[in-house]
Amino acid sequence: MKNILYILIASCILAACDKKLDISPSDAIPGDQAFSTDENVKKALNGAYDAMTTDYLLNGDLQLYSELLGADGEITWTGTYGQPRQIFEKQILVNNDYVASTWDNAYAAINICNNILDAIDVVKPEDQDRVKGEALFIRGEMYFELVRFFGKPYSAGDVNTNLGVQIVTTPTKGSITEANYVPRSTVAETYDRVLNDLTEAESLLPEENGFYATKYAAAAILSRVYLQMEDFAKARDEANTVIESGEYSLTSTYAEAFNNDENSSEDIFAVQVSEQDGSNDFNLFWSIPQYGGRSGDVDIEQKHLDLYEPDDARLALFYEDPHHVWRSGKWQQYAKNIPIVRLGEMYVTRAECNFRLGTSVGATPFEDIETIRARSGLSTTQSYITLNNIIMERHLEIAHEGERIHDVKRLRQSVDGYDYDANELVLPIPINQIIIVGKDILKQNDGY
Repeated sequence: MKNILYILIASCILAACDKKLDISPSDAIPGDQAFSTDENVKKALNGAYDAMTTDYLLNGDLQLYSELLGADGEITWTGTYGQPRQIFEKQILVNNDYVASTWDNAYAAINICNNILDAIDVVKPEDQDRVKGEALFIRGEMYFELVRFFGKPYSAGDVNTNLGVQIVTTPTKGSITEANYVPRSTVAETYDRVLNDLTEAESLLPEENGFYATKYAAAAILSRVYLQMEDFAKARDEANTVIESGEYSLTSTYAEAFNNDENSSEDIFAVQVSEQDGSNDFNLFWSIPQYGGRSGDVDIEQKHLDLYEPDDARLALFYEDPHHVWRSGKWQQYAKNIPIVRLGEMYVTRAECNFRLGTSVGATPFEDIETIRARSGLSTTQSYITLNNIIMERHLEIAHEGERIHDVKRLRQSVDGYDYDANELVLPIPINQIIIVGKDILKQNDGY
């Protein structure tokens, strides 16, 4: 295991017993040297992307947590790994290695970004906006994921008193001391940090940036943030910005949006995975040995399959394994890119928000849902649409992509017998962090 300098975690953390843990980005450079020159800051930026796209974050585990917490009889964890089973059963221990590694890796990425932002003046003037925008995008996305999992939902209780996560914007460049130990901010304060980072990122990032973050990637994540906050006008407008940009188009078939060597036409932001670089825990847990996965840890249950119309191309993407268990075809192939946010999601977000507001920015809700259904080979026989129709289309369109529990919470639904604001649907603060920082400073979530 390598060490990396980062805030609020020990210099070396415990390895998860089920799979290899290596949180040190391959492009990381130790100490102040990493942030002393234009070249090194840009290498550190690559390291921040690497930190954000570890197994325990965007390369599959965050999304797995969401789907397992929101399973509700539509999927089942049948794998042998105990840590995901705790999440599926809503009986999470405070020493869950997966949860601890998610926290650690997220703050590692955040600290790299803090260092980059602190050293932005050494970057060539013509590149400063882009580099700053990318660092803000990564930091904002990490804080968003942390508050969604480790804090009560925005829809529950008082966001000004409910605890979010620790907000750290000062870089750590030397040894960690007690000065680094800060209490948790509120949910409202954490969301404010997310909005500030992503909004500034959107203003700084270019429209095109290879497979790195762009202004439209920031807009798409902002749309998710505003949707969680039930700010439907801003969620609609950010989604509309992406759709109307002309930079993206729906793939001709639903299946073509997945298992790709390169970004598809509808990938707004995707993690790059190849045989030589990157990892894909979607494939590891959702697929089977024939395609590079384990033994098939996540079963797709009939309750989920029954939600689709018979001719729906989204239904056709599921496949039976040799044991006659249904699997998600989205994550079938090994070493394929991982879509983090797709254009299809922007259509269903815009449709929902327009419907709630009685507006038709960009298109009517009916037109957006027809667009999504047509791509899946379906027609709409009625001339009207309901909110329930839209919510269902969203569920089917982005099924098993990592948004399930977050939709359950914002819609105030119940899942597996738990209310949307139940303590069991919030991850515990890792016990090793509480030991390091102190329980009087770093407070544990209720129920743990």
